Amino acid sequence: MAKFWNFVLFQVGWFACIIGAANEQVLWPVIGTLLYLGIHIWRSEHSKLELKLIFKALIFGVSADTLIANLGFLNFKDAWPSVYLSPFWMWTLWALVASTVNGSLSWLRGRPWLGAVLGAIAGPMSYEAGIRMGAGSWGPNGQLGGLILLAIVWGVAMPLFFHWHNRHVSANLRQNQ
Repeated sequence: MAKFWNFVLFQVGWFACIIGAANEQVLWPVIGTLLYLGIHIWRSEHSKLELKLIFKALIFGVSADTLIANLGFLNFKDAWPSVYLSPFWMWTLWALVASTVNGSLSWLRGRPWLGAVLGAIAGPMSYEAGIRMGAGSWGPNGQLGGLILLAIVWGVAMPLFFHWHNRHVSANLRQNQ
C-alpha cells in the first residue's frame, strides 16, 4: 500500500510543479512537494540513506538539466534561482523521482537494463508532457536533439540511482556488523 501512495504522491507532485511552472506560480507546489519529501525521508526505514540518495540524484539532475538547457535544447519557464541553472521546481522533481527508488519503482531493483530502457523512454516523455503543458519549450537546437539527450540522461539515471541505493545499503550493512 505504501508503494501505491508513493506513486500517487509522485504524480500529484509532478503535476503540481508542472502546472505551477506553466502558470509561473511554483511556490506552493514546490513547498508541498518538499513537505512530502520531508515526510517521506522522516518515515523511511533508513532516513539517512534515503537523504543521501535524494541528494545525489538532485545533483545529477540539476547538472544534466542545466547542461541540456545551456546547450540550447531546452528552455524552462520560471527560471528561479538563475537563468544559468535549471529551475528550482525541476530540482524538486528530481528529488521526487529519487524518492520512488525504494517505493513505487523498487520492482526495478536488480534489473539495470530494464531501468535504463524505461528511463530512456519515460524520462523524455515526461519532459515532452511538461512542455506541452506549458512548463517550458524546446530550445533553438531542437526537439529531436533534446529528446536524444534526455533519453541518454534518463537511461543512465535510473540504473545509477539504484546502484547508489544498493551501495549505501551495502555500506550500512557492513557498518552495522
